[in-house]
Amino acid sequence: MAAIHRRLASRTLTAGEKLPSIRKFARDMHVSPSTIVEAYDRLAAEGLIRSRPGSGFYVAGALPPVALADVGPELDRAIDPFWVSRQSLDTGPTMLRPGCGWLPSDWMPNAAIRRAIRALAKADDAVLTDYGATRGSLALRRLLVRQFAAEGIEVGADQILLTSSGTRAIDLVCRFLLNPDDTVLVDDPCYFNFRALLRAHRARIVSVPYTPTGPDIACFNEALATHRPRLYITNAALHNPTGATLSPQTAHRILTAAAAHDLTIIEDEIFADFEPEPSPRLASLDGLSRVIRIGSFSKTLSASIRCGYIATRPDWIEGLVDLQVATDFSGPSPVAAELVVGTLTDGSYRKHVAGLRTRLARRRREVAGQLEGLGIRPWTLPRGGFYLWCRLPDGRDAAEVAKAALREQVVLAPGNVFSVSQSATDLMRFNVAQTNVQALRILGQVLR
Repeated sequence: MAAIHRRLASRTLTAGEKLPSIRKFARDMHVSPSTIVEAYDRLAAEGLIRSRPGSGFYVAGALPPVALADVGPELDRAIDPFWVSRQSLDTGPTMLRPGCGWLPSDWMPNAAIRRAIRALAKADDAVLTDYGATRGSLALRRLLVRQFAAEGIEVGADQILLTSSGTRAIDLVCRFLLNPDDTVLVDDPCYFNFRALLRAHRARIVSVPYTPTGPDIACFNEALATHRPRLYITNAALHNPTGATLSPQTAHRILTAAAAHDLTIIEDEIFADFEPEPSPRLASLDGLSRVIRIGSFSKTLSASIRCGYIATRPDWIEGLVDLQVATDFSGPSPVAAELVVGTLTDGSYRKHVAGLRTRLARRRREVAGQLEGLGIRPWTLPRGGFYLWCRLPDGRDAAEVAKAALREQVVLAPGNVFSVSQSATDLMRFNVAQTNVQALRILGQVLR
């Protein structure tokens, strides 16, 4: 295969040209004919060559360019809710990502995932080849039922719908409950992809200021009375981007106001496992009456194994199942679900999560101190998780700082990508697990 790749790259083989016969190439390469057959089959699978029955193998039509430029950062892209996602996901491995929303790969339970993959190789053929059931893996839903029961949430496996991701879970709920121009309430700041997703649904977005104990309740009540939103989307545990935690008093007032104004709440629990001790949950207090819980396993297990869930009232599940069938045909990949179950039930997983909490607590203190040395001060010190929401020195414009850092191969998360009101000009979110010495050095240079 390498020999053919070299000939293609050097243009000694060109489009439409016939390759050496299997027997001749085997003699030239001093290997068996079966080796050449395997090599040609793999090259055909790559689309580089094609077989003509009875005639042999030929170079496929258009060849790739002699040299392909590496994908680089989009320096001129507008700084909007898509900015951090696109810069973090599309750039190469040398890019530093203090602004991204996931842990480094070597922080994840890779050994447990590999054990689950080996076990999956012995699964029934249907797991490897068939569509998933419409609600998703029963084993994983039962596992979630046990986790919810530990929080005091009584829910059956038939009230849980597995999805292909946490984002997909929110998308399905929005498709189910929203019409174009419906109003949705979000925190200010909030996770930037809430804004992007709601824009795709043509929703009208209204925001309320977020405090260290939750949304500003006076503004929350005023927004409900004035705009009558259909939904409120939030993180109760370890709010993104601030890292704040909802207080019991605020949680009670939110649910009281929601009942008075017929408001449905989507509670995104994606960061809950990072809490040292569980904080108040809207879903626990409400019992999934008007609160919909969604979550996924991308932050503590793997962002590559895509699987999320929705837990909600029984009379909404059937409609959500039909909607998922209409848009995805089935539940999430059985392969992904089996890998999640295998990893979550691995004896090492709970220790892995406990170790993450300890490691992140240490890293939050270290990075907060290092940022303070640059004049960057945390808005609050979170109880857990990997985000620090920080104010830049001297009223610096975070968007301009982020653009300058991007030219130095560092992706940052400027505050206004999280803010509907555009009131976070001098704020920035830092991922403490991704903020290393080199990133801090470049940030210091940019700030000077």
